[in-house]
Amino acid sequence: MGRKVEIFRKFFSCSCGDWTEVVSGAGGMPPVGVRLYIQDQYVVIDNGILQVTISNPDGIVTGVCYNGVDNLLEVLNNESNRGYWDVVWNALDGSGKAGVFEVIKGTVFRVVRESEEQVEVSFSRPWDPSMQGKLVPLNIDKRFILLRGCSGFYTYAIYEHVGSMDWPAFSLGETRIAFKLRKDKFHYMAVADNRKRFMPLPDDRLPGRGQPLAYPEAVLLINPVDPQLKGEVDDKYQYSSDNKDLKVHGWISMDPPVGFWQITPSDEFRSGGPLKQNLTSHVGPTTLAVFLSAHYAGDDLVPKFGQGEPWKKVFGPVFMYVNSVMTGQDPLTLWDDAKRQMLVEVQSWPYTFPVSEDFLTADQRGNVSGKLLISDRYVSNDSFPANGAYVGLAPPGGIGSWQRECKDYQFWTRTDDLGHFSINNIRPGNYNLYAWVPGFIGDYRNEAAISITPGSQIDIGNLVFEPPRDGPTLWEIGIPDRTAAEFYAPDPDPKYVNRLFINHPDRFRQYGLWDRYTEMYPKDDLVYTVGESDYRKDWFFAQVNRKKEDNTYQGTTWQIRFQLDNVDQSGAYKLRVALASASLAELQVRVNNPNTNRPLFTSGLIGRENSIARHGIHGLYWLYNVDVQAGLLQPGMNTIYLTQPRSQSPFQGLMYDYIRLEAPGSLRGA
Repeated sequence: MGRKVEIFRKFFSCSCGDWTEVVSGAGGMPPVGVRLYIQDQYVVIDNGILQVTISNPDGIVTGVCYNGVDNLLEVLNNESNRGYWDVVWNALDGSGKAGVFEVIKGTVFRVVRESEEQVEVSFSRPWDPSMQGKLVPLNIDKRFILLRGCSGFYTYAIYEHVGSMDWPAFSLGETRIAFKLRKDKFHYMAVADNRKRFMPLPDDRLPGRGQPLAYPEAVLLINPVDPQLKGEVDDKYQYSSDNKDLKVHGWISMDPPVGFWQITPSDEFRSGGPLKQNLTSHVGPTTLAVFLSAHYAGDDLVPKFGQGEPWKKVFGPVFMYVNSVMTGQDPLTLWDDAKRQMLVEVQSWPYTFPVSEDFLTADQRGNVSGKLLISDRYVSNDSFPANGAYVGLAPPGGIGSWQRECKDYQFWTRTDDLGHFSINNIRPGNYNLYAWVPGFIGDYRNEAAISITPGSQIDIGNLVFEPPRDGPTLWEIGIPDRTAAEFYAPDPDPKYVNRLFINHPDRFRQYGLWDRYTEMYPKDDLVYTVGESDYRKDWFFAQVNRKKEDNTYQGTTWQIRFQLDNVDQSGAYKLRVALASASLAELQVRVNNPNTNRPLFTSGLIGRENSIARHGIHGLYWLYNVDVQAGLLQPGMNTIYLTQPRSQSPFQGLMYDYIRLEAPGSLRGA
């Protein structure tokens, strides 16, 4: 141990390149295997490619040394604000503690594995009743892994709420790992192929350079360090992604040419299923791995734990990948390399190397396969394959419950052209099988629970999904894909533009679009005429409130006008309204009389998704099926009125996914 401490101390007095030479001896060749160096206040793991420094016993990553840079993390930050796990939690014991932000600091350091092939270290923080009200009531074990020859390091954590009445009730609003990179080096960010750019500096968000807008995350750059960015809006929510698309993101330094990437190889430990949206990277420069949050969903995605409720979950591992190119090569190609590495990590899941018994390897898991068919007699007389359907296993619950599930694990895949699916590497347990199909409304749930055991290979056979349907389609608006992306997103106010999203498929990510509705419809609301209007041009992407001259807001009523040659008296018509998001909103439906005190249908107050303010084209999915009695309709022109009356803020409103009117069913009983 003496030699390790001696080398450790020398590390702090030399550059990254010198450190390699010290460890390997003459010639500067990389050291053989992985080395661990322990000192009272720090732990260093080195594999000759990079060195990771972690505070002891806190378990905060204070340094990442790579490619001649002595620290990729922000050296101007306090060491506790560089690379850390954190939580936001609320006490449910009557103490009133709410929204408590806590950086997780370990109290016990332990070497889990030390060999030339792998080092895994643990920084744990046991909880006991003396900590009640002070720290989140969880046992937390943070792990860090470095492998031989690996250009990056892994981290995961095990959270546990013990099944004892000494353990209080609480809710967990968010947990994640964050890395703050050097602002003097990392200026280029990449989240997706069409979302990558040179970013503003964190200083650009400070008073004098940035002007806060309607909420603190959005800042107008009025005097940025780079004058070319003047007049742009910076908002971290413009870079959010769905879980299904959130596999790799990060930053590039141009000099030296180095990339720092966060790779998530599996969604199984994230909450809310494939459509849940999370933050990624943003100005800081910051990169995040968000495992659980209320973003774009609200309180429905905040798990609540009762007093003494047992719970344990493994978050991760995620991979922090670093890469570089030779001088003279294009540093932007580091993004392409990061995507290739992401595919390697995805194909390697579940990893074989984590030591914890709580992380299960492939031979401890099971697989489910089958085929999903669709039965809709108004589309085809025969059942047909569900092409591109999302199929998943999640804890038992009601139809569609997976999108609000936030305590346990979920496992998702997509069907092929013939409807076949295979869900692999499922942790043992009892599940329902859920599905939804782009192009069709509604949710599928297999009634029979599925029990997964280690090594199980379950062929569930043919499953048949019958989407909600009573009769033939008279008309429809939109595409049933659980987003409002196909509807009209206006150009932004020129004063509030992010140039990345000009002429971009994600036009909805621009700041302030909610106020553009008032400019387009200053007095009268949107009117959509079936057969004449085009939803891509004439249906605003969100039913938002109108801004009044006194800067207050009023609710809006949209009209759908349609012709009926005659009214079928044989039964009720059916109005299907699928919502892509709701933010403290209400949907009221009236038919042919906008002034009735009592609407034909009301949803009541729904949703805390905040998708309008956070540039998300969807939140949670809501499906309403409204009977329209024939007596409410008339031959000739008819009008359906859709009212959203809640108007305390500009961010209250609805996003529609798809609307359909069905005639009474002519195939009923056939």
